[in-house]
Amino acid sequence: MTAGIACKREGAAVQVSARVDYAMRAVVQIARRPDSVTTKRELSELQDIPPRFLENILLQLVRSNLLAVTRGSLGGYSLAREPASITVADVVRAIDGPLAGVRGAPPEQLEYPESSKQVQAIWVALRSSMRSVLEDTTVDALVTGDLPAAVAELLRQPGAWTRR
Repeated sequence: MTAGIACKREGAAVQVSARVDYAMRAVVQIARRPDSVTTKRELSELQDIPPRFLENILLQLVRSNLLAVTRGSLGGYSLAREPASITVADVVRAIDGPLAGVRGAPPEQLEYPESSKQVQAIWVALRSSMRSVLEDTTVDALVTGDLPAAVAELLRQPGAWTRR
């Protein structure tokens, strides 16, 4: 897998990068203050994110038109769009690129022997599953706690909160 959602060889687990985690926390924190700007220092302190690490993340979010920056002594960051129009997938892609890949390539572009075609199908299904959660969940839903029904249902499934 590639990007913010990556497959680790050692643990064979899907992983969210620290950069994506920090970016999501920063975006949600900024969204909680819709009528003001939030400084890098505030974000760093409120979300316990190393300032130097945060600086690059914020720059990527600005370049991706997810955040707007206001310069000057009263400056800081605000959302560039309404929180209901920004998805978790938007943030992941802004920070780490495509949601899922296999060996750095989109799974549908890989060549598999006929005997392994179903492996390729699983990677495509995994990407589709991630999209259904990440593209359907907005920043507004994270701020209000009103998660999409399908996401809430996944969280209620037996074992959802148990590491395996």
